[in-house]
Amino acid sequence: MNYLTNDKLVIVGAAGMIGSNMTQTALMLGLTPNITLYDVFSAEGVAEEMRQCGFDDANIVATTDAKEAFTGAKYVISSGGAPRKEGMTREDLLVGNSKAAEELGQNIKKFCPDAKFCVVIFNPADITGLVTLVHSGLRPNQVATLAALDSTRLKGALAKHFGVSQSEIKNAYTYGGHGEKMAVFASPTTICGVNLLDIIAGKAKANGKGITAEEWKKLQEEVTQGGAKIIELRRRSSFQSPSYLAVKMIEAAMGGEEFEYPSGTYADTARYKNVMMAMPTRITNDGVYTKPVMGTQEEVASLDASYAHLQGLRDQVISLGALPPIDKWKELNPNL
Repeated sequence: MNYLTNDKLVIVGAAGMIGSNMTQTALMLGLTPNITLYDVFSAEGVAEEMRQCGFDDANIVATTDAKEAFTGAKYVISSGGAPRKEGMTREDLLVGNSKAAEELGQNIKKFCPDAKFCVVIFNPADITGLVTLVHSGLRPNQVATLAALDSTRLKGALAKHFGVSQSEIKNAYTYGGHGEKMAVFASPTTICGVNLLDIIAGKAKANGKGITAEEWKKLQEEVTQGGAKIIELRRRSSFQSPSYLAVKMIEAAMGGEEFEYPSGTYADTARYKNVMMAMPTRITNDGVYTKPVMGTQEEVASLDASYAHLQGLRDQVISLGALPPIDKWKELNPNL
């Protein structure tokens, strides 16, 4: 197999279902033959299954030792936090997973300070990504969080409503927090080439079908609860979709297909600062870069509200000690 790179990829939390799926996806996509599986619980079972898949030219190492795992790593994906359980919100995981993110950042700084890119996907991802960035010493464009899952859920919900293929849904995006306070935009979206705002206003239809303002509001709510719905349906938190999307993000950072879904990224604009939040982005081998947010006045207001919510969560984590006060961040990470 021809691989994108021979650089080392470390998958954190590899013993879990997300970690296992990420490992197989990375190998199937031919990202790198050099993969280390790190977990405080042994991931040797995952490594053995990958060998039994017949990935004969891959070097798969499983370890519970952070130094062995991170040393020399150029790419990192972490699902290494506690998963959501039924009845929980992403934010119920805030305390424990913030500490896990602090440790992740410290391991990167200590053992692989020359890492090129890190994707953080354990919840609440906006906060765990921010904590990782501050403690890692990496540049802001080298750390991203999984936010695309909210946009793919929006795309899927619209495709089901209008009875069309998901390929007919363009620019269906959510921004802000990866949680119930996310901002679900309509203005960029088209269905079969027809603008969603025109359909909501009753001026047009797509595939012979419209959507009322009330139906759109309900669909937005369903998207924000998409993770909880998976738990209800499968009796466990989502693992296949976050695995695939996270690996596609790393693929783009390795120089593969550009990733154009929104990613969680460090906000440093006149309007939004000192948080990690979903924004219009692109990921290439140069890292993750933001694009301007375009939306209606109402949509921007919803994004402002999501940003304010993230500020509150950030300040809570600061009070818990997983992050220092904002004016001290630069002491830990000179790139901020």
